[in-house]
Amino acid sequence: MSARFQMILTMSLFGTIALFVKFIDMPSAEIALFRAAIALVTVGVMKLFSGKRLSFKEVRGDLPVLLLSGTMIGLNWVLLFEAYHHTTVSVATICYYFAPVVVMIASPVLFKERVTKKQAFCFAMATVGIVLITGIGEPGKGGGDALGIALGLGAALMYASVVLLNKRVKNVSGMDKTLIQFAGAVAVLLPYVLFTGGMTIAKREALEIAALFVLGVVHTGVCFYWFFSALSKLKGQEAAILSYIDPLVSIVLSVLVLGETITALQIAGGGLVLGFTLLNELKLPKDRDKAAKKEAV
Repeated sequence: MSARFQMILTMSLFGTIALFVKFIDMPSAEIALFRAAIALVTVGVMKLFSGKRLSFKEVRGDLPVLLLSGTMIGLNWVLLFEAYHHTTVSVATICYYFAPVVVMIASPVLFKERVTKKQAFCFAMATVGIVLITGIGEPGKGGGDALGIALGLGAALMYASVVLLNKRVKNVSGMDKTLIQFAGAVAVLLPYVLFTGGMTIAKREALEIAALFVLGVVHTGVCFYWFFSALSKLKGQEAAILSYIDPLVSIVLSVLVLGETITALQIAGGGLVLGFTLLNELKLPKDRDKAAKKEAV
């Protein structure tokens, strides 16, 4: 399977996650727990068949960061799944894709990276998009999905934290990173679920349990492996463009399959968020020329 096809398939499958979550009548934290646990076993089996052992000596220095990142992954899933229940999948997905903008703003503080005029402009326009999605100033807007929007933005913040934490990890393979982070997610979600209502999986129907296994094995275990594998072979710009298959598939399915509605103002806001987030990730000819001059110096 080529790296490009891996990325296209992975992003297309990621776009269907909301359909499975909507179908499973379980608390969001419990869905996230079983997603992480099933994915942990899946990646563990893949690691076993790869013939490469996990060396704790090699990962020991990065272990606290990876476990903290795993905690953020778990919280990210809980917030996103809850967002699906309080607003439309389209709005939750667009809010979630505000994460790269959060990374852009935090990077100068954490990694001393310089914010360019282009980045500042993209941040401002993506923020305008979020304002349009929330419906601030829109006549007759009841704000009933305000909680869903807040949860979607909270999920974006958690995902941005995962990206920023992983930037600190340099010497751990993609599969080992995934394995440890899923273990961290299980470690934090298991006690939370047990102390906030307990397990309800025994009450679920066979189709719901099957959907949960697909979510854990395919959407998480296999897709994360494909994602990391493709990411290492694709150019950053190509990966950035292909990653937008995820929200587009999610939004189309939410309208066509789930029958959800999205207002013209929210479509405009979504266009601003996705468009300017993508623009921020792409290198324009001027950016490439500047980078080439720096390398020449």
